Amino acid sequence: MNIEEIKNRLARFAEERDWEQFHSPKNLSMALAAEVAELLEIFQWLTEEQSNRIVDDKKEMGLIRQEMADVLIYLIRLADKLGVDLEQAVMEKIELNEVKYPKNSVKGSAVKYNRL
Repeated sequence: MNIEEIKNRLARFAEERDWEQFHSPKNLSMALAAEVAELLEIFQWLTEEQSNRIVDDKKEMGLIRQEMADVLIYLIRLADKLGVDLEQAVMEKIELNEVKYPKNSVKGSAVKYNRL
Protein backbone atom coordinates (compact mmCIF):
# COMPACT_ATOMS: atom_id res chain seq x y z
CA MET A 1 0.00 0.00 0.00
CA ASN A 2 1.35 3.39 -0.94
CA ILE A 3 -0.09 5.74 1.67
CA GLU A 4 1.51 8.78 0.05
CA GLU A 5 -0.18 8.02 -3.28
CA ILE A 6 -3.53 7.49 -1.57
CA LYS A 7 -3.10 10.71 0.44
CA ASN A 8 -2.38 12.70 -2.73
CA ARG A 9 -5.30 11.17 -4.61
CA LEU A 10 -7.69 11.91 -1.74
CA ALA A 11 -6.45 15.50 -1.48
CA ARG A 12 -6.92 15.97 -5.22
CA PHE A 13 -10.41 14.42 -5.00
CA ALA A 14 -11.42 16.84 -2.23
CA GLU A 15 -9.85 19.84 -3.96
CA GLU A 16 -11.60 19.13 -7.28
CA ARG A 17 -14.94 19.13 -5.46
CA ASP A 18 -14.18 22.15 -3.26
CA TRP A 19 -14.52 19.96 -0.17
CA GLU A 20 -11.36 21.14 1.55
CA GLN A 21 -13.54 23.64 3.39
CA PHE A 22 -15.30 20.73 5.11
CA HIS A 23 -12.19 18.66 5.88
CA SER A 24 -11.19 20.14 9.21
CA PRO A 25 -9.64 17.80 11.78
CA LYS A 26 -12.88 17.98 13.79
CA ASN A 27 -15.07 17.03 10.84
CA LEU A 28 -12.72 14.31 9.62
CA SER A 29 -12.48 12.72 13.08
CA MET A 30 -16.27 12.76 13.37
CA ALA A 31 -16.62 11.19 9.90
CA LEU A 32 -14.04 8.56 10.90
CA ALA A 33 -16.03 7.69 14.02
CA ALA A 34 -19.23 7.44 11.97
CA GLU A 35 -17.61 5.06 9.49
CA VAL A 36 -16.22 2.89 12.31
CA ALA A 37 -19.75 2.76 13.73
CA GLU A 38 -21.08 1.59 10.35
CA LEU A 39 -18.48 -1.20 10.36
CA LEU A 40 -19.42 -2.14 13.92
CA GLU A 41 -23.10 -2.24 12.99
CA ILE A 42 -22.46 -5.13 10.60
CA PHE A 43 -21.11 -7.25 13.48
CA GLN A 44 -23.32 -5.88 16.27
CA TRP A 45 -25.66 -8.82 16.88
CA LEU A 46 -23.55 -11.65 15.52
CA THR A 47 -22.22 -14.39 17.74
CA GLU A 48 -18.47 -15.00 17.82
CA GLU A 49 -18.97 -17.96 15.50
CA GLN A 50 -21.09 -15.96 13.04
CA SER A 51 -18.53 -13.14 12.98
CA ASN A 52 -15.79 -15.65 12.15
CA ARG A 53 -17.87 -17.19 9.35
CA ILE A 54 -18.81 -13.86 7.75
CA VAL A 55 -15.94 -14.25 5.27
CA ASP A 56 -18.07 -16.87 3.51
CA ASP A 57 -20.83 -14.33 2.79
CA LYS A 58 -19.85 -12.39 -0.34
CA LYS A 59 -22.55 -9.74 0.09
CA GLU A 60 -21.61 -8.99 3.70
CA MET A 61 -17.92 -9.03 2.85
CA GLY A 62 -18.58 -6.48 0.11
CA LEU A 63 -20.16 -4.17 2.68
CA ILE A 64 -17.34 -4.79 5.15
CA ARG A 65 -14.71 -3.98 2.51
CA GLN A 66 -16.46 -0.70 1.69
CA GLU A 67 -16.74 0.33 5.35
CA MET A 68 -13.12 -0.60 6.01
CA ALA A 69 -12.08 1.49 3.00
CA ASP A 70 -14.12 4.44 4.29
CA VAL A 71 -12.39 4.16 7.69
CA LEU A 72 -8.96 4.17 6.07
CA ILE A 73 -9.86 7.04 3.74
CA TYR A 74 -10.91 9.30 6.61
CA LEU A 75 -7.92 8.26 8.70
CA ILE A 76 -5.52 9.11 5.88
CA ARG A 77 -7.25 12.46 5.27
CA LEU A 78 -7.06 13.28 8.99
CA ALA A 79 -3.38 12.34 9.13
CA ASP A 80 -2.72 14.52 6.08
CA LYS A 81 -4.48 17.51 7.65
CA LEU A 82 -2.55 17.10 10.92
CA GLY A 83 0.80 16.34 9.30
CA VAL A 84 1.03 12.86 10.82
CA ASP A 85 3.23 10.30 9.08
CA LEU A 86 0.97 7.27 9.57
CA GLU A 87 3.62 4.73 8.67
CA GLN A 88 6.03 6.17 11.24
CA ALA A 89 3.27 6.51 13.85
CA VAL A 90 2.26 2.85 13.39
CA MET A 91 5.84 1.62 13.73
CA GLU A 92 6.34 3.73 16.87
CA LYS A 93 3.09 2.40 18.36
CA ILE A 94 4.08 -1.21 17.66
CA GLU A 95 7.38 -0.60 19.44
CA LEU A 96 5.57 0.99 22.39
CA ASN A 97 3.14 -1.96 22.57
CA GLU A 98 6.07 -4.39 22.60
CA VAL A 99 7.30 -2.64 25.75
CA LYS A 100 3.84 -2.36 27.33
CA TYR A 101 2.97 -5.97 26.55
CA PRO A 102 6.10 -8.14 26.98
CA LYS A 103 5.45 -11.46 25.24
CA ASN A 104 6.53 -13.51 28.26
CA SER A 105 4.09 -11.66 30.54
CA VAL A 106 0.98 -11.48 28.37
CA LYS A 107 1.03 -14.55 26.15
CA GLY A 108 -2.52 -15.88 25.89
CA SER A 109 -3.98 -13.09 28.03
CA ALA A 110 -6.18 -10.13 27.09
CA VAL A 111 -5.38 -8.19 30.27
CA LYS A 112 -4.64 -4.50 29.71
CA TYR A 113 -1.06 -3.40 30.36
CA ASN A 114 -2.00 -1.32 33.43
CA ARG A 115 -3.36 -4.45 35.15
CA LEU A 116 -0.34 -6.67 34.64
